[in-house]
This record gives sequence, structure tokens and C-alpha cells, in this order.
Amino acid sequence: MAAGKQQIKIFYLTQEQKVPPALSNLDPFIQGKGMAGAELGIADNNTTGQFTGQNYQLTKVMLPLGADVVKAFTEQVGDDYAFVVLNLQADLLLQLVDSPAAQQKLLFDATTRADALRNEQCRPNLFHLLPSRAMRADALAQYMMKKRWREWFLVIGPSPEDRLYADAIKRAAKRYRMKLVAEKTWEHTYDARRTAQSDVPVFTQGEDYDVLVVADEQGLFGEYLDYRTWIPRPVIGTQGLVATSWHRTHEQWGAVQMQNRFKDYTGRWMEEQDYGAYLAVRAIGEATVRTKSNQLQPVKDYLMSDQFALQGYKGKPLSFRSWNGQLRQPVLLAAPRSLVSVAPLEGFLHPRSELDTLGYDQPETKCQRGK
Repeated sequence: MAAGKQQIKIFYLTQEQKVPPALSNLDPFIQGKGMAGAELGIADNNTTGQFTGQNYQLTKVMLPLGADVVKAFTEQVGDDYAFVVLNLQADLLLQLVDSPAAQQKLLFDATTRADALRNEQCRPNLFHLLPSRAMRADALAQYMMKKRWREWFLVIGPSPEDRLYADAIKRAAKRYRMKLVAEKTWEHTYDARRTAQSDVPVFTQGEDYDVLVVADEQGLFGEYLDYRTWIPRPVIGTQGLVATSWHRTHEQWGAVQMQNRFKDYTGRWMEEQDYGAYLAVRAIGEATVRTKSNQLQPVKDYLMSDQFALQGYKGKPLSFRSWNGQLRQPVLLAAPRSLVSVAPLEGFLHPRSELDTLGYDQPETKCQRGK
């Protein structure tokens, strides 16, 4: 630690995840995704800090599965931490944000995509780094509109998250005047890998449509729909063509440099959680450099101002929406091994920023954020 430098302390809090069923050997389960992104962000902050007289410190805590997150936060995040990056599930995140210990902190949600947290459950001291489900659904809908693939067959998985994603898809369909010609719930509980060849054609038979839209956030069955449908149609949604903040195939606007740096550092590809945590730490770095402050209020005011702009390796500067704390950003549309397009697409206009064509715009928000 360099003497005389302004100290900016960042706390990173996450929790172990339950190992899901092994559906494929191609994508091994990675415990602690996000932490490496935060570490890379700190390294970049300190590179700048050498010239600005600032030093950034990252304290990382991964709680065991089932631990009391609020209790741990209260005990471990002291008064000298004004900035906290959170990698938690939406329900735990909301509990923590509402706790007394979190009221005098600036909190950065690095990983959720819950629309409710950006609307009726929004909080004034909470910022969201990854695109919401609504932003992702709107990105897909813009591309479908460009292709004139307007008739959708929606397949919904069994989990509550699948239904939330399906709600976002329905909202986007209505917004962009798409037609839901069919909606079915996937209820097959047996091994989709063994039975997909016979089940999927029957399941998708009887309707004509342009695209099959799948809502399967857990990845239980969505990968097995492609090439097995009754009629030859592309698959989009949580599988097939996906809307995402980051993808291993993304190489434009300096992204290849970030991809290589991350892979050299970790030995694996950068995932969305890593990207979200990186952006959170870099947003703190950008705001503290510009304000020359390590105090909560000046940093928060700058983050919410029109002057704030963050480099995200996606061709446009990123900034926070004042009405709900969501980071406005381009959304990548990617197939498994290629980047297909980037939303917002050309022709989708907005009086303030084309990025605000994705997700809940200010007139639509249910967030009463205040200052």
C-alpha cells in the first residue's frame, strides 16, 4: 500500500452455489464465477490509481451454502467499506439490501436479471450491472422484427425463473407486435437426452410458427429442442440464439483483448457473472477517479449523472438509468459459436439513447427510487 494515497475499499460478497445436475460435460460447473472479474477490475483500477494517487483494495468473501447472508454482511462489512459488490440470488439480495447494515452502503448487483428488482422492488442504493430479462427479451424481439419472424411458439420450463423469463418474452412480443401462436409448458421429467428425439417432434407438432422461443434458465431441456422440432424452425431464448451481456465469441471493440487477459488470468472463458463483477468494480473506479473521492454520496451522485460513462468493450459508453439504477448497455445476440448481432439494432430510435429501447424505459418504470 502506497503511503499518502487515497484508499478505496471494495467488499465483494458471494455465496456458494448448489452444484446442478450434470447435463453436459462441455460446460463444467464453475464455483465462484464473478470473483475473477472483480479481481481483474481491481487491477485495472490500480493501473489508473498510479496516476491519480488512489489505491484500490478488494476484500472477497464466499459464504458457504445455506449461510445467513444478512448476518454475515452485518458482521463482516464494516464502516470503512462504502462500496459492496454482490453476487447473490435475487431473494437473498433483496433481504440484504433492506437490512439496517446495508443502508449506508452503495451496493452493486453484479449478477441478477430480475425485472422486479428494477421496478417495484427497486432500492435507492442499489445498482444493477447485467441486463434484465426484459432487456434480453427486447433484444431478441428487435432482431426477430428485422428478420420478420413474427410468429412465436413459446415453450416454458418448470422453474419460477422460467416463468419470469416467459413473462419478459410476452412483454417483448406485445411491445414489438409479435404473435404468440402457441404456448406450452415442458413437463417431461425424464432424461431429455435419451427421449428428445421422440418427444420434441410430438411436443411441437400441430402449429406453424417462425421461431421456437424457449424459457429454460436452468438448461434442463432447451439444448435438445434444436433440430428435433416437427417443422424446421430456429430456436431462440435461453438456448439457441441467446441475448447476453457477454459471450466467448465476442471480439469487437477491444473485447478480444479482454477475453485474452481473462483467459490468461483464469485459464477459462469470461462468463456473464465475471463481466458483471468487472463492470461493478470498474464503475466504482471510474466514479472515484472523476470525483477524487472515496465517500458514498459524491460517488453515487456522479454514477447517476449524465457525465458518467463506462467502457464496456461493446462499442458504446455504458451509463446508469437514473430511474432504476440499471446499467444501460448493448446486448449481444449470440449462437453457441458465433456472434450474430448486437442490440439495439439500427432503426430502433429513442429520444435520449437507443440503449433505452431495451427494457423498461422511464415512462414504464414502477420504480420509486428517489435520491
